[in-house]
Amino acid sequence: MNEPKLRTVNINSPVTDEQVAALNQGDIVFISGTVYTAREGVYKRVLETGIKLPVDLPAISNINFHCSPAASKNDDGTFNVGAVTATASFRFGKWMPAWFETSKAKLIIGKGGMSEESYRDLFLPVGAKYLTTVGYGTGALLGRGIKRTVDALWLDELGLAQALWIFDVENFGPFIVDTGDDGSSLFDKSNAHVNSRLQTLYEGLKPPTLSRYGETVSREDEVI
Repeated sequence: MNEPKLRTVNINSPVTDEQVAALNQGDIVFISGTVYTAREGVYKRVLETGIKLPVDLPAISNINFHCSPAASKNDDGTFNVGAVTATASFRFGKWMPAWFETSKAKLIIGKGGMSEESYRDLFLPVGAKYLTTVGYGTGALLGRGIKRTVDALWLDELGLAQALWIFDVENFGPFIVDTGDDGSSLFDKSNAHVNSRLQTLYEGLKPPTLSRYGETVSREDEVI
């Protein structure tokens, strides 16, 4: 039986509503154009403290990457960004409604996906979707797609990892579309598939001397 072929999609930033709607769950995405980084430091500063964004972000890009750049400053004031390591996005769900309204973001990029509830209630109503990195250790690979650092804002106030970085990128990726048009999560589907047969791995074995399950004693939900 032939495995289904993954579809590769190249998009330009800023993305249109039509481009986002055409992204299917499981698509492999590469981005060219401009993306920015914003995570809890920026969210708290803008949404909780009420400090105005220093640039017209919706006019620059509508793709928000949850990440921490590995960057060094050159003598001429420019930056050398060698890698961009994605961070887990599930921690930022409480800021998403206000951030979508403020930034007009249409694509959120990060690590590990977000909850299906977030996709159904927060992403789909505003026509947004979530892209995830393809695994650990891809920061340097993604760094190759960064062609220029446009700006590094609030660097002194927030530090390197939390600052608002704006990058010009080319063939930036690969990323995987996690959000389904029904609000489902590719991560959740994959976990359910793995967990459905997990118990069979232990059939006929004695109970382990040392448990690997942390706080859970169920072998049906080892992968969560």
